[in-house]
Amino acid sequence: MENLSIVVSFELTLDPFSIPPGAKYPIFLFGIFIYMFGAFCNLTLLLLIILTQSLHKPIYFILLSLPLNDFVGINFMLPKVLSDIVTETNNTYYPLCLLQGFLLHMYGGGVLFTLAAMAFDRYIAICMPLRYNTLMTPRAVMTIVALVWGVDFLFICTLFSLQGMQSRCRSHIVSVFCDNPSLVKMACGNTIVNNIFGLFTTAMTQIISVSIQVFSYVKILITCLVTSRSDTKSKAINTCVAQLVIFLMFEIVVIFYILSHRFSNINANLQKVMGMLIFLVPPVMNPIVYGLNSHEIRKHFLKIFHRKISV
Repeated sequence: MENLSIVVSFELTLDPFSIPPGAKYPIFLFGIFIYMFGAFCNLTLLLLIILTQSLHKPIYFILLSLPLNDFVGINFMLPKVLSDIVTETNNTYYPLCLLQGFLLHMYGGGVLFTLAAMAFDRYIAICMPLRYNTLMTPRAVMTIVALVWGVDFLFICTLFSLQGMQSRCRSHIVSVFCDNPSLVKMACGNTIVNNIFGLFTTAMTQIISVSIQVFSYVKILITCLVTSRSDTKSKAINTCVAQLVIFLMFEIVVIFYILSHRFSNINANLQKVMGMLIFLVPPVMNPIVYGLNSHEIRKHFLKIFHRKISV
């Protein structure tokens, strides 16, 4: 039987990558490129929506949550991992680990709830275009955004509050970043409540997000089938395909990572890479898909770019 004693030290060790000799700096440089690209694109999209008066519309106010969320996600995961790779250190401190885990879980829920809110907005716009301005009032949009972040915060705050009820008997994080499953594995006592609520939070987040998106896309599909307007069909196809690609990619890596914590025969490096992809795929893909796919955002971005070139 494992002999456990309560750990009071704040210093923790993270599980490092097994990197072949000579691959450290190429991986670091590639990671820096991904980080700078993702951070720049999301910050640009965020500022463009905030500063451009003509983009102050319901869909863009909801979309605003996406680059903000992605910017937080990529900043609180990738720089620390890249720093650990290049310096060959893998230490952190318990309060910082809790903060990182909390923000990364907020990020994960934020992605799913924001995509659901955007799908609902597109359902109103495509299926009830004449009532769109009446239904999607500023107050309604603020309520939707508040629900996105309020429900997410409630779930994650409760989840991490349970961490404070546990004593730590270990100081090793079985991941390259901090998350709830890894933190739970350091606890001394019975963690069944933590595990059950963790699964409940994951299940409820998935059920709420998937239900809203399935409902919205089915309604949009039906509208496309019965309408004879080619512009409506084209608008619906562009909206649905782009958002479904992002959603499915995110779901695949999330489900794999969650299930990998339940099985011991999963390759450790594969588990770490899939975990990192949760915080890399949306921040890199979302600005491209939603920025370039939106005629208005693309138009304003090109206008600013041309203005800078001419100056």
